[in-house]
Amino acid sequence: MQENKSMDTAPKEYSPDVLGDGFKNLKLKLSNDYEGEVIATLIRRVANEKSEKAILYVHGFNDYFFQKELAIRFNQHGYNFYALDLRKYGRSYLSHQKFNNVRSILEYNEELDLALQIIKSENNQKVILMGHSTGGLITTNYAVNHLNSKLFHGLICNSPFYEFNLNYLERTVGIPILSFIGKYLPNIPISSGFSELYGYSLHIEKHGEWNYSLLWKPHNIPKVNLGFIRAIRRAQLNIRNKPIIDVPTLVMHSDKSLSGNHWSEKFKEGDAVLNVDHIKENADKLNGEVSVLEIENGMHDLVLSKKPVREKVYSKIFAWLDNSLA
Repeated sequence: MQENKSMDTAPKEYSPDVLGDGFKNLKLKLSNDYEGEVIATLIRRVANEKSEKAILYVHGFNDYFFQKELAIRFNQHGYNFYALDLRKYGRSYLSHQKFNNVRSILEYNEELDLALQIIKSENNQKVILMGHSTGGLITTNYAVNHLNSKLFHGLICNSPFYEFNLNYLERTVGIPILSFIGKYLPNIPISSGFSELYGYSLHIEKHGEWNYSLLWKPHNIPKVNLGFIRAIRRAQLNIRNKPIIDVPTLVMHSDKSLSGNHWSEKFKEGDAVLNVDHIKENADKLNGEVSVLEIENGMHDLVLSKKPVREKVYSKIFAWLDNSLA
């Protein structure tokens, strides 16, 4: 697949972002879809010194970009930092839309294409895609669907959503049935299956150390619909059936998965959302220059782990970047 060459990437006027501290954002007007008007939001924070290297970060499900420390660390390491709030998430949510609603992962190609072209137009010559969870699935799909691209040169995945965290029967029978129904009845609601305890482990008002909007990233996650289930499953199948990736790739995950119905401090020492064995198995199927790295006591979003753990995450990321993309 080729990137859209006709998009307007003339210089744009960024606005101050809610994060302050040098962060700015740019609204991206996209094509209308089945819910009407659509936008995405590109967030930017430039490196401490003039640089021609950049990161484009894509958040996960029930999420948006708020990880200031992540951006600042990349800036300090000589990268201009960009992030997308995808359509129907965070800064890009519009009142007539259902949060998180998507019927195909390919819908996100429009904002990814446009963001990458804007980043290139701002004199960034080496660009790394980075995705967390569903963002890792989205960016992996984008990479395998855009071989020989001139717009990105590497991929970092932080606990990518390569498989539903369900038992064998649910994954092999239940999900395919729901996906089939979702082709014809995409708006039927269904529980996301994610526990509110993960949010409790992160937010400063509960047991975590991070302050973010509970309107944009609530503990009680709204129901998804069967169209969403279908979109995720088809994307997961795509990277299993077409797993060639032609840029250096780093896939990172925790050393263990966690579950439970009651709060425990253990939720801050493992992945409480995905099965790390699924991540490893699917990452190993990618054909290319792929490094898979396990992080002891890492949380689902590795860069939100306890400080000693996330320091190790940053150390590993920058060592990999310096070695693989020098």
